[in-house]
Amino acid sequence: MSMFKWDVVDPAPGEAVGPRQRLPWGKTIGLGAQHVVAMFGATFVFPLVMGLDANLAIMFSGICTVLFLLICSNRVPSYLGTSAAFVGGVAAIRLQGGDSADVTGAIMVAGIVLALVGVLVHFAGVGLIHRVLPPAVTGAVVMLIGFNLAPVVAQTYWPQDQWVALLTATFLVAGAVLLPGFWSRIAVFLSLIFGYLLSWAFDGIFGPITSVLPTGPDPVEHDRVDLSGVAAADWIGLPSGTLADGVPVVHGPSVSLTFVLLVLPGVVALIAENLGHVKAVADMTGEDLDPYMGRAIGADGLATAFASAFGGSPTTTYAENIGVMSATKVYSTAAYYVAAAVAILLGLCPKFGAIVNATPGGVLGGITVVLYGMIGLVGAKIWVENKVDFGNPVNLVGLAAGIIVGVGNVTLVITDDFQLSGIAFGTLLVIVYFHLARTGRSSTSGEVTKAL
Repeated sequence: MSMFKWDVVDPAPGEAVGPRQRLPWGKTIGLGAQHVVAMFGATFVFPLVMGLDANLAIMFSGICTVLFLLICSNRVPSYLGTSAAFVGGVAAIRLQGGDSADVTGAIMVAGIVLALVGVLVHFAGVGLIHRVLPPAVTGAVVMLIGFNLAPVVAQTYWPQDQWVALLTATFLVAGAVLLPGFWSRIAVFLSLIFGYLLSWAFDGIFGPITSVLPTGPDPVEHDRVDLSGVAAADWIGLPSGTLADGVPVVHGPSVSLTFVLLVLPGVVALIAENLGHVKAVADMTGEDLDPYMGRAIGADGLATAFASAFGGSPTTTYAENIGVMSATKVYSTAAYYVAAAVAILLGLCPKFGAIVNATPGGVLGGITVVLYGMIGLVGAKIWVENKVDFGNPVNLVGLAAGIIVGVGNVTLVITDDFQLSGIAFGTLLVIVYFHLARTGRSSTSGEVTKAL
């Protein structure tokens, strides 16, 4: 069967549609649009908080989704949205004086590393990942990445408009648990709309607000919603202009070893995300996708490196879209090609990008305070799902120091020009101390300790 030929089916409600099948094109287009809505909120929130261009990120999410589907031979239905795994590393880069070119350069190298891991897994098998990065380790790394971001919310976004932030966070939490079905899965997107409208209403009722913006150290009076750039933007065109730090939106990366080390822990998180995604899709479709695990990891890495080479955002497989597949039982990769095409078209609309980039800081504060906490708690979820036993000293002692170092942003000064801190230092200690504890426990007990 040709890779671009799907068996056309029109099953009864509730019956599954496989990856190599599709509904009639009208329904397929509708499902593709639904996937765009599902990925939309997080895909443009994370570029904003990383200081990159949301429009470029959305366009590359479509391009990279096509790349992923091709590498996986249309067997692993997935949408590649913007990854949150590098947000903490990016914050650390900017705190050390790095600009957007340094950010994308470091992430590009991390993407190449992830692609090489994918090649290794493809030939060596999935068992290699489980031996080097068991769930105890991946859960700890994901946890420290999420919780390390707490100061970013507290110092950057929340102070810009604390009441809008609080109300937006409340809406997001309520929407995620109270809205029915599909609507709860797009709670981030809906909370963005809510926060935007709330900020606009507050401008009309209370007038401008005085707060510190990311562009300067001193409080300034400003409107919550500034749409001055929207009117000037074209309807059709490539993403252009400059970012807040003066770097062009589309730019070449700059590579620094110090900055690369700050984002490499994100590779561990992406490995865990891809493993979970492929296994979840395999469970839903009833297909054995282990032979495609290396391809999926490698494709995500290649996509991240490709997007970053032009100033775009890193990518990852999206759980939001797994939710859509779970609700509809339609796993057709054809729907993802439609979603990718819609995302590319949105990325070619600068006016749309101007609206996205005008998202008020208070809205981002409300959303990130929830999302960053969720990233951290995903680490705990990995532990729970894999029954990690903290009565086992290997897990308890082996992970403890790295988590505190990562969350507390502890720094190890090696030379005047080189240091390890926060997420990078914490991840290194998690991996080294865990395997040291496991090896030591095995040698003293005379048996291999099973540490999940």
